[in-house]
Amino acid sequence: MKLPKFLSNRALGAVLALAVLCFTSGFYSPSAEAAALSGLSDTMSSVKISTASSHIIRFTTPTGVTGAGQTIVITFPSDFNFTSKTIASLTFTHGATTGAESTETLAASPSASAWGAVFSGTQNRILTLTNATDGTGAAAFSAGQKGIITYDSTNSINASTAASHVTTLNVNGDTGNITTTLLTDDTVVVSGTVNQSITFAVNSNSISFGTLDSGNARYANTSTGSGSDVVAHTLAVATNAPSGYSVSVQGATLTSQQNAGNTITANGSTPATSSTGTEQFGIYTTKAGGVNGTIDPTYATGSSFGYDGTAGAAATFATGSSATATETYSLHYIANIAPTTEAGTYTASLNYVATANF
Repeated sequence: MKLPKFLSNRALGAVLALAVLCFTSGFYSPSAEAAALSGLSDTMSSVKISTASSHIIRFTTPTGVTGAGQTIVITFPSDFNFTSKTIASLTFTHGATTGAESTETLAASPSASAWGAVFSGTQNRILTLTNATDGTGAAAFSAGQKGIITYDSTNSINASTAASHVTTLNVNGDTGNITTTLLTDDTVVVSGTVNQSITFAVNSNSISFGTLDSGNARYANTSTGSGSDVVAHTLAVATNAPSGYSVSVQGATLTSQQNAGNTITANGSTPATSSTGTEQFGIYTTKAGGVNGTIDPTYATGSSFGYDGTAGAAATFATGSSATATETYSLHYIANIAPTTEAGTYTASLNYVATANF
């Protein structure tokens, strides 16, 4: 190469140095390297194949998304199906502290107050969120913040293959993967048996009026009777039967042991107060404990006495509508006689039966 005569050696060196500098600068272009996302997870409501499931996708971005037009892109793997998914079924929050995130408004395209949200790709597997046009939206998505993107389960169908699947995230150049494993069935059926139970107790099997008197009412107790109203005995019932229980009473009224044709008239299903000088046999009861026991109206007045059982037919005494702890019934008995009531020893054998309704 011949140089022009007017170029000195010193000038030649300067030209060559400039050429080298120009050549080198053509190959240098400074750029920021993408960073890795951290804290990545996808919490699903179901990991069963081909089943609707929600997704709560969490991540932390070291770079942030602070410029208008910057994006967050979520790409689900093959065979996940979000066809007909709408942005109304999404939520997007972010913040420096869990539990104190800002919620962004999502719209079909970004604006000063909303992020854009667009589904694309086969079966809407790609979601692109585009920052608000002011770069801020509800609040700036700054470097180091946590992001949470939630898909509800509507039109969110898991892949049909029981295997590991990888979802990718690109948050303004920060990238990361989330691996989820789908199962053929994610449900464990747990079973157990609660045995049926009912307890029933009569605290005394023998009570007495003592000597009956046409001029005074008599009340039964466990001794020789009483001239005043007292509790004769109790019944206690408890059951875990879902439909509760029923208690019945069956037996003829007071009947002479010497002549079965002689009886003391029972008050029947219409309770009556004490009436001395008139034949009467009746019961009333009160209840304590439990949750739902109901006394039959014949025996529920608390001051009047009724009795509608017979030797051949049981009468309802009390009922419960559901399982209950112990309910205790306190029974009061009355007997009145007329001056013409035939002499004799009168007895009544009353059978109380509790039945559980399982």
